[in-house]
Amino acid sequence: MATAEELRLTDRQVQILQHLLQRAQPMRVYTVYGDQDEIARELGMTRQALAIHLKRLKELGLVRTGREFVDVTEKAVKFLKGQSNDVIVLVKVEPKYRDKVYDFSKKLPIEKALRLAGEYDLAVITQETVLDKVLDALNNMEGVKETKTFISIGAIKE
Repeated sequence: MATAEELRLTDRQVQILQHLLQRAQPMRVYTVYGDQDEIARELGMTRQALAIHLKRLKELGLVRTGREFVDVTEKAVKFLKGQSNDVIVLVKVEPKYRDKVYDFSKKLPIEKALRLAGEYDLAVITQETVLDKVLDALNNMEGVKETKTFISIGAIKE
């Protein structure tokens, strides 16, 4: 973890970041890396046409854009796929394969992977919309002995 000195942040900049974090609302975001030329080409349109559409999507709170990335917000995901429930997958791994499975989990479409002490070795937090892909990948991974899946039915606190 970098320190304020390593990042060359002033005390005021740290204060601003702390204030913003305290006021922030947690939000799930899906990031697409690539410039708008590349995305437009993939969609078969001009960059200018894409920019017009992205501007409207941004006004609606469905995307956020920046240099070389587009964030698709949770609001957009809900619109496209309906309510996507959070999923927790617990994974038992043979001890000699733990590091390999931990590294592999970083490549999955997940929000978070946590090393655990206890009966299970790994907890993966993802969305119901990609659960099949995550489970297929984990269950076909060498060293994975068992997975146990929990699908949330509602948030108590967001």
